[in-house]
Amino acid sequence: MERENGRTSGFRNVLVTGATSGIGEACAEWLARRGAERIFFCGRDEARLAAVAERLRALGADARPERLDVSDADAARDWIRRCDAVAPLDLVFANAGMSADGREDDEAVVRRVFAVNVGGVLNTVLPALALYRERPEGRVARRIAITSSMTGYHGMPQCPAYSASKACVKALGAALRGRVRGEGIAVTTICPGFVRSRITDRNTCPMPFFLEAPAAAEIIGRGIERGRGIVSFPWPMRLATWWLSTLPEALSERIFRLLPEKTGAKRPGVPTP
Repeated sequence: MERENGRTSGFRNVLVTGATSGIGEACAEWLARRGAERIFFCGRDEARLAAVAERLRALGADARPERLDVSDADAARDWIRRCDAVAPLDLVFANAGMSADGREDDEAVVRRVFAVNVGGVLNTVLPALALYRERPEGRVARRIAITSSMTGYHGMPQCPAYSASKACVKALGAALRGRVRGEGIAVTTICPGFVRSRITDRNTCPMPFFLEAPAAAEIIGRGIERGRGIVSFPWPMRLATWWLSTLPEALSERIFRLLPEKTGAKRPGVPTP
């Protein structure tokens, strides 16, 4: 595998959380193909970390894996600062996330979802902002990307913990973008629909407009490059979620009751990556 000739993302040193599967893994590979020199990334599984590092190195990037739980604020802050000391980061991508896999009545699982999806984003974004503010504007690009979800537009009874956590980080990304724009820091919030990942491989519910991770990474990467505030796709699902969010609550509740319940079982016929 080789890098794309004559094409560059403009990012030299990037950090990606949750990069051992799905969107994070695909975006790390997309950035490597687009010329990123160093890619710092984390996950919790040693074997997957090693496999992703091998692919990124084959693409010409200096891959720096780290076994890390993003819900650990001190560990995340220390890791981000260590990475920036090696090479000034110009893109920090808070991507790590998890779902409840249908276990919405398990308090421990619900709290874990929020600890990773909200706490993990804060534990990534806040240290990154602190580093960026210590750095003179203009010397190195200063970008932050946050992965939310299409479910962040409207709470879904099939996955309340996941959709609520993603709504939180969607609002955080949009608000931060306006707040730090004057400091020369760009924030992009990503709201994908169904994309191939370990989460969707366990879904048993229908997944319209399903996308493979590399196709999603192309959309996400170009949106970050262009400095867009929201990268929301695919557009038919974005239109549908917007429409649902405009309906009276009684009507939207009736529509959601017609949708199948999400369970934690593996979806038949969907291969793992």
